[in-house]
Amino acid sequence: MKVLVVGGGGREHALAWKLGQSPKVREVFVAPGNAGTASEATNVDISATDVPALVEFAKTNAIDLTVVGPEAPLVAGLVDALEDAGLRAFGPSAAAAELEGSKVFCKNLLRTADVPTADYQTFRNAGDASRYIKDKYPEIGDPAPVVVKADGLAAGKGVIVCQTREDALEAIDRIAAQKEFGEAGNELIIEERLMGQEASVLAITDGETIISLPAAQDHKPAFDGDTGPNTGGMGAYCPTPIVDEEMFEKIERDVLVPVVHAMKRARKPFKGVLYAGLMLTNKGPKVLEFNVRFGDPECQPLLMRLQSDLFDILVAAADGRLAEIGQLDWDERPSICVVMASEGYPGSYEKGREITGLAQAAEVPDVKVFHAGTKLDEGQVVNDGGRVLGVTAIGNSISNAKLQAYTAVQKIRWPGAWCRKDISDKAL
Repeated sequence: MKVLVVGGGGREHALAWKLGQSPKVREVFVAPGNAGTASEATNVDISATDVPALVEFAKTNAIDLTVVGPEAPLVAGLVDALEDAGLRAFGPSAAAAELEGSKVFCKNLLRTADVPTADYQTFRNAGDASRYIKDKYPEIGDPAPVVVKADGLAAGKGVIVCQTREDALEAIDRIAAQKEFGEAGNELIIEERLMGQEASVLAITDGETIISLPAAQDHKPAFDGDTGPNTGGMGAYCPTPIVDEEMFEKIERDVLVPVVHAMKRARKPFKGVLYAGLMLTNKGPKVLEFNVRFGDPECQPLLMRLQSDLFDILVAAADGRLAEIGQLDWDERPSICVVMASEGYPGSYEKGREITGLAQAAEVPDVKVFHAGTKLDEGQVVNDGGRVLGVTAIGNSISNAKLQAYTAVQKIRWPGAWCRKDISDKAL
């Protein structure tokens, strides 16, 4: 079989790596890929959002399965276009991808399906949103425990957690007036800020059967201690002990199953990866958001532990026969992914800085370095994005996996490289 993975980040490197291990897979292509995928698959110089070119490549090269990694091509209808061309694809339709493409759609669906989530209000302009905040918090300096979110896709950065009235007004201005996140800010949500620990539960579904994957915990804020601006994710570990068996069953029963049924009722049947971002509050788990694809960086530690054939699973989901798969096999050891980032991320950063030490890091036992924002420049690996590498390790305990991951991190260098030092500490 021939497989095409669409995307160029750490998630796509992990997918290509794991799919390439299947005895049923002869060749893996990645479009556009990165310096890491170039060593394990064949990179194809096609943008992840160039739907016509991707469909043409899949037809011309008789691709048996296309796995779509990022959210943007899913929202743009890549899976629909592939299926219309008679090609097999793993991922939701454009209609179903609205679950991530529009936070307003997601919140309204959760309300309809009676899935626990934060109270919220939606707004179409900065003026109405600002008036709402000023009415609710009339005094300058008033505490305002709210979260302001851009409705559309913003690469994981269109969510601003606020402490005060002024924070909220500034967030509204950035999203809806200055349009810092572009058209994603044409509509916005203001919701109550939930307190607790975050967790991610991903499930693979064909719209009928749901196979839940072990719970993971992402680290969105840029800096240690969950401080600083939100990012696309600075690291993750799996499994997370805060989601015990009872909690996991509750999330399946009260979140995943109702959402799959609600999507079917909305005539937007969902197949692909259903990713529930959750806050574990003192009143139980509540949904922060849904994504419609593997998380990045959650995908990396998950796939480090997966022992079942990923190709079999994704083909079965694409073909609507996921019930045939049964239980998945997992390495019982925990895993952790530490993201190494470019200087300045999540703001502006310089590209083209040479990365050294990758070979030495790869020699650390039970470590895999997944490339995200990298490219080859005259044979040298250089940084080409904000989140550059996902250094991923598996160990007999979380602390052991953390030690292995950071041992590998210390061997990798480029000017301005940095990472959080506390990934997985919440588990300890």
